[in-house]
Amino acid sequence: MNSPQNASSKPKLVPNLSLKERNTFGFEASTELAYEITSAEQIPVLMREVLHQKLSWRVLGGGSNVILPKLLPGVTLLMNITGQEIISSDDSSVLLAAGGGVNWHEFVTWTLDQNLPGLENLALIPGTVGAAPIQNIGAYGVEIGEYIESVEAFDAINQTFTAFTKEQCQFAYRDSHFKRNSNRFIVTRVIFRIPKQWMARIHYADFLKEFSGDSSPSPEEIFLAVCKIRTHKLPDPKVIGNAGSFFQNPIVPAEQFETLIHKFPELVSYPNAAGKRKLAAGWLIDQCGFKGQRMGNVGVYENQALVLVNYGNGTAQDILGLAKCIQDKVDDLFGVKLDIEPNIL
Repeated sequence: MNSPQNASSKPKLVPNLSLKERNTFGFEASTELAYEITSAEQIPVLMREVLHQKLSWRVLGGGSNVILPKLLPGVTLLMNITGQEIISSDDSSVLLAAGGGVNWHEFVTWTLDQNLPGLENLALIPGTVGAAPIQNIGAYGVEIGEYIESVEAFDAINQTFTAFTKEQCQFAYRDSHFKRNSNRFIVTRVIFRIPKQWMARIHYADFLKEFSGDSSPSPEEIFLAVCKIRTHKLPDPKVIGNAGSFFQNPIVPAEQFETLIHKFPELVSYPNAAGKRKLAAGWLIDQCGFKGQRMGNVGVYENQALVLVNYGNGTAQDILGLAKCIQDKVDDLFGVKLDIEPNIL
């Protein structure tokens, strides 16, 4: 796909923009130069100038998966490309497209309104459509990479727009080609393929409790259950600053799992590919005594040990200091290393 030749309008420049309302941790942060991107056509000319001046740059969507410093130097691209539509339909599936700046939860709601179930397990995940493939977001047994047909992005190195197939995205657990090549690609549009044959995916324990043995809930019922469960476990960022799950669930070899389960019979885990096991990071953290604990202006959420929170006036340095304490304790007790999920800018 070739780069658009003419910009429909110049992106709006906002110098010294406060980002406190654009990061869910609620950290006091600002950017030296911010540009509001409302169409893909605005990007090529802007990026040529940014690279010509050798300015640092990054893309910021909903700010739900980032840890911001007090000042972001250089250029910050505010991803505000909106719009969603049904592209085509055949006997087996429907193709949907959404702009990189579309709110993710609102997009999931829209798909159900269109009678296109499949994404309901991913309801209430904060952030934007453009960030979804980068992180390969997932919840309750579903990863978004399963439903992506292609991703359209601007390549800052080659200065062209490219459409990546599902295979080229190289999706893995909370990972992708885009994440492994940070500060190269600007995701502008995502194409989803939603199968017409739908099946409920409710094998997680939270669902079994919620549906009390009902093996055939509707997509809407699953959507509401996910919203209820997440609302209970995760604090509202508008009330308590947080970025959702702070650590990835670690994946360990079968041999290590057998050693751990012998020593800790109540260890919470899930099957993973090639005989490996995915451990529940929240359970590991809880066993180390961090759940509900506070360290100055930051702490560990009382209802979910996987969530670190900013009680007010906390900084990136504060949250990373707490994270380091948790990582060290989990490693000492279980011999398991926890990786931080949010991006540190």
